[in-house]
Amino acid sequence: MAGAAIAILLSGCAPESTDLTEVGGDYITGTGTITEIPRAERGAPIAFSGELDTGGTASSDDWLGSVVVVNFWYAACPPCRAEAPDLESLNQQFLPDGVVFIGVDVRDQAATAGAFSDTFGITYPSILDAGAGEVQLAFAGQIAPNAVPTTIVLDREGRVASRIIGQIPDRSVLETLIEDVIGEEG
Repeated sequence: MAGAAIAILLSGCAPESTDLTEVGGDYITGTGTITEIPRAERGAPIAFSGELDTGGTASSDDWLGSVVVVNFWYAACPPCRAEAPDLESLNQQFLPDGVVFIGVDVRDQAATAGAFSDTFGITYPSILDAGAGEVQLAFAGQIAPNAVPTTIVLDREGRVASRIIGQIPDRSVLETLIEDVIGEEG
């Protein structure tokens, strides 16, 4: 029931333009629309937390001072499966720079999320957000994850710097978005 309420809430946040495409099944995936937000125009930091698929909990407060890449996904989503290797590759590439990758699984329980991570070699954790959808709601106030997958880059202050709705169009696109935020003066 909570999932239906969240879907209705998030659909109300969808932009007027139709940059979303229905793709079989019961999910909507994006077209790869990229939004970049200039540093001076970014909103307040996004505060979110939740239970991890690996056990324990995580909070956005844990990563203040780091660039954070947040990927909204679920295991049966074909574009999520297609982009998983690129996300893990970028995670490994940016580990030395202190960039944090965190998934937000919008539908699955821990066992399914863990199986996905094992299958695709994902080493970063995911917040399990299928129940109350609290992480999705935290972002909905500023820049909603209107489709699955959606990838959002947060700056060191926890503010949204960029968003890709849908599968990342190419690994280099997300790489550039991350590098841009890393390169910002403190």
